[in-house]
Parts: sequence; structure tokens; C-alpha cells
Amino acid sequence: MLPASLSEALPLRGHVLLDDPVRTKGTAFTMYERTRLGLLGLLPPQIETLEEQSDRAYEAFSSRASDLDKHIYLRALQDTNEVLYYRLLLDHVEEMMPIVYTPTVALACEQFSHIYRRPRGLFVSYPLRDRIPEILANRPDQHVDVIVVTDGGRILGIGDQGVGGLGIPIGKLSLYTLVGGIHPSRTLPIVLDVGTNNEDRLNDPLYLGWRHERLSGEEYDDFIEQFVQAVKHELPGTCLQWEDFPNNTAATLLSRYRGQILSFNDDIQGTAAVTLGAIIGAVEVTGESLRDQRVVILGAGSAGVGVADYLRIAMQHEGLAEADARSRFFLVNRGGLLHTGRTDLSSEQRAFAQSEDSLGRFSRDVDGKVTLSAVVDTVHPTVLIGLSTLAGAFTESIVRSMAMHTARPIVLPLSNPTSRCEATPEEIIRWTEGRALVATGSPFPPVRFGNQEFTIGQCNNVFIFPAIGLAIAAARARRVSDGMMLAAARALGDMSPAKRDRTASLLPSQRHLRATAAKIALAVAQAAQSEGLAPPCPAAELEAKIVGCQWMPSYE
Repeated sequence: MLPASLSEALPLRGHVLLDDPVRTKGTAFTMYERTRLGLLGLLPPQIETLEEQSDRAYEAFSSRASDLDKHIYLRALQDTNEVLYYRLLLDHVEEMMPIVYTPTVALACEQFSHIYRRPRGLFVSYPLRDRIPEILANRPDQHVDVIVVTDGGRILGIGDQGVGGLGIPIGKLSLYTLVGGIHPSRTLPIVLDVGTNNEDRLNDPLYLGWRHERLSGEEYDDFIEQFVQAVKHELPGTCLQWEDFPNNTAATLLSRYRGQILSFNDDIQGTAAVTLGAIIGAVEVTGESLRDQRVVILGAGSAGVGVADYLRIAMQHEGLAEADARSRFFLVNRGGLLHTGRTDLSSEQRAFAQSEDSLGRFSRDVDGKVTLSAVVDTVHPTVLIGLSTLAGAFTESIVRSMAMHTARPIVLPLSNPTSRCEATPEEIIRWTEGRALVATGSPFPPVRFGNQEFTIGQCNNVFIFPAIGLAIAAARARRVSDGMMLAAARALGDMSPAKRDRTASLLPSQRHLRATAAKIALAVAQAAQSEGLAPPCPAAELEAKIVGCQWMPSYE
């Protein structure tokens, strides 16, 4: 007889078992298993270890010519053998992270309808809006810890991709597992297909989504409400992460639903937390305090405003009054500096608008706008953040102007993908003669200046969202608060390698992401407990729960 544990884990037989990506072992099935499970003759005779399988998979991965081809290979492996997929990623974290997620996933989203092979996740299409509970009930696994959902409206720096946006939740949830250790069967990627305004997609004969212009207004809001209510009913206690929604809806949805369901928006809160973490580390390097920083942000969408808000809260924790903290921020978008005289600002943007009465000190361009250059020349920022997707926006004159007035300028060009970065690390370090503290949104190689080599940290949300998911699962948190996000940022900043070595990265090495995630998750879980959002338990017990929740890819 087959042992009970094995028969429960592997109820399938023969080809059906081999084709199941969750339960298959491929060539690692033992002779005993092959005999009892109807696999004799269906596999090569050589019985391999998972390590040997990973070596073969890496060889196949390395043979692919382009990053997109490598991404397609990894997705195919994920749909063939999930244990092997995650073992391969763990063996080569730094090399494969940019292939699984940013920046390569942007190409995969653009090509989604052309590289589609096997279904993964859920497609919730507007024409089926009255059947959302039925769609959720069809999920592959009943127990889900984390949902990542997008409407495909603002995919990284490439905009509206319609149903192709599903590539983002798939990639993101791979990182929840890879970094946070969330079991892959307890994750669920979802795309809300509300149409698209992307003419290239609508005119593509192979486009797989609903061929309709993008919904807006009441129709859109009602559809989102139907979805949220269905999730509350079908998956109570599951964390819902909003991902890559358009700027004009992302903040609204977060505000509307964060008190109703266990949810957060990584583009707003995750970006804000990881950026705050990088700045906390950088400020400790400079020997200054956070409350004394003058911050200029290019890009005043939901991410830019979110970053400003978390920095503002952190400054208040250091003793600044709210009005004084807000006065230290200068946000710039296509209309120039945000100020109270502008009529095109959202309520979130208006909270960081400079007084119209203060504009006399700024020069203006021919259109009457206060440009980024004018802001930098006037306010002498100590921190410059880019979330604009405007390549080259941090010009040499702007960076040099900033560097004239601060010994260690903190410059964070965070736009993705690489082609949309406001300036390259090499340019920033050269223009500041090696004085700048730099982190970027996309991966960049080390920069040599003089006789020193500077490691460039990637200000990647992967330091935050997997730890949030892990903390929620381990601590059984009921909500995601700003306090929990700030705890994550502080824990991340405390681990900055640059505090020990001026040429080191502002952020921890991605080589040790799992250990980093566990430390951040502990801080987040403790914050949840202190706010009464999670059941209390001793610190040692909480730490053990976090470790116990981290799944490792291995054959049972």
C-alpha cells in the first residue's frame, strides 16, 4: 500500500499526475512512486534530485536569447512544475528577479495575447459581472491568503494593456512566494477586464480581452463594488492587493475600501514604504535628521503623493507639526509646481500644494509654469525623487544645482522600466563627483567613479509587499494600516548597507531577500498587534509563526 501521507498528497496517477504543476515531481519520482502511481515508462529511467533538475532548467533558461524569451520559459516552467520553478528562482534570485518581474514583465504584458499558453488566475470580465461569485468559486484552490488584482489600466510605465495586465499579478504573486514564502496555492492573480482604450490592443486580431472602450464613471464603480462584495463573501480574511490601477482611481479605491476589507495598494503604499526606507537609510548616512530634509518629487500621481504622505508622517514622528512637515515638500507634474492657485489638482495633491502667495520667489517659463529646474534652483532640495516616467528629466544642470547646496544629495530616479528612468546612476554620480546617494526603480549595474565602485540599490517594492503578506498570514491581521507600512519602512532603513560602507547600496542585497522579508514581517506583525489589528502573542511565538509560514520549494 502507498503510505497515507503520499496518497493524500498525490491522489492522481499517470499522465494526469505528470501534467499537474502542483503535484508533479517529473524525473524526481522514485521507482516506488513510479510503480504505484502508474508512471512506469512515462519518464526517462534516470531518477534525479531537485538540485539536478534545477541545473538542467538553468541551462535551458540561459540558452534563451532575449529577456522576453527567458520570461516565457520561466512562465512555462511555472505552469509545468511549480516546485522546480521556485527552486530555480531561489537558486538564482538576483539574476531572475528582473526577468520574472520588472522590467521584463512589462514586455510580457504588451505581448500577453501573443505568448499566452495556459490559463493562470481569474479573468473577471465586465460582461460577466453578474456571475462574479461563480467565477471566484472556480478558483483552483479554496484557501487563499493573498489576491493581487489589476484592471490593466496603468501597467508599469507602459499604460493601458487591458486584459494583458494579468501578467503583473502573476509576476507579483511569484514574488510573494519567492520572497515572502507564501505557498503558491494560497495566491490568486485576478484581472478585472473593463475594456481598454489602447487602440493597438483593440485592433489586434489576437487580443484576448473584451473588445470595448474602457469603462468609467458609475459603470466602473458599480463593477468594482460588485467584485469587492463578492470577495468579502467568498474569501473573507483574504488580503486583496490593488495593483496598477490608473492614477485617477487608485487612491480613490484605496480610500474607499481599506476600512471595509483587508487590502492595500502597493503602487501607493508599497512604493511609499520602500522609498521611505531608502531615505531613512540615506539620512542616517548623512548624519542628518529626516525632519530637516527638503524634498522635491517629480511626478504627482498616486505614487508621488503617497511617498510624500509617508515621509510627512515620519517627519511628524520626529516632532514636526503637520503644516511644517507639508511645507517641506515640493511636488512637480506636467503643469509645473503644485500650488494652491491651480484648479487642476485632486484633493490628495492639494494637500501638498505650495501657497500661491509663495510663488514670487520662483522663476516661470513662457507658459507661466514653475518648472522642476526652477524649483531645484530655488529651494535647494536635499532629496530629489523621480516618479514621472520622463526619461532624462533629471538633467545635468538640475543635479549639479542640487549638489551645490548639499554635501550628500539623495537622488532617487524611481520610474520603471529602465527606459523611463529620470537619470542613470552613472550620470548622477558623475555630476555630483561621487557624493550622491542613489537608488533606482529598475536594476542598474555598479558605477565606477575614480577609484571607487558604487553599488546601486534597487528601490524595489519587493522589499515590502511580500513581507506584508507574510506578516498578515502569520499574525492574522484584520487590516493593513499606515502604521504597519511605516514599521516596514523603518525596518528596511535599519538594514541599509550604506550605513557601514559609503559605496554600498542604500538597500539590502536581493541575495538575502527571504531573511530580509522575515525581519520586516516581524516588525509589521508587531505593529499590527500594537494597534490592536492582530491577536496578541509573545514575540518569540510570533517569530516562530513567521518562520513557519515560509514555504520552501521541495518535493514531499
